[in-house]
Amino acid sequence: MSKLTVVANIHARPDQIELVKAELLKLIPITRAEKGCIGYDLHQDNEDPAHFMFYENWESREIWQEHMNAPHLAAYMAATDGAIAEFTLNEMTQID
Repeated sequence: MSKLTVVANIHARPDQIELVKAELLKLIPITRAEKGCIGYDLHQDNEDPAHFMFYENWESREIWQEHMNAPHLAAYMAATDGAIAEFTLNEMTQID
């Protein structure tokens, strides 16, 4: 199994930035404690505060998929329902 890097871009609705940020911050300690999580770092765009980005590293895609089905991710989805304008996710492999 090869390591998986995930880049998740989350764009909050302009009136929901603080809600989305608070919910994203809740994910960090729980996720970092998960089996197979190598790194889970949240960023906020300096020019566009509605744009958040997670840079994640996992031991394998299978472990990351377990994370995607975790209860804390379901709670985040419920709490931010209607607050997200756009979401993109890229699964990446480090080549150097």
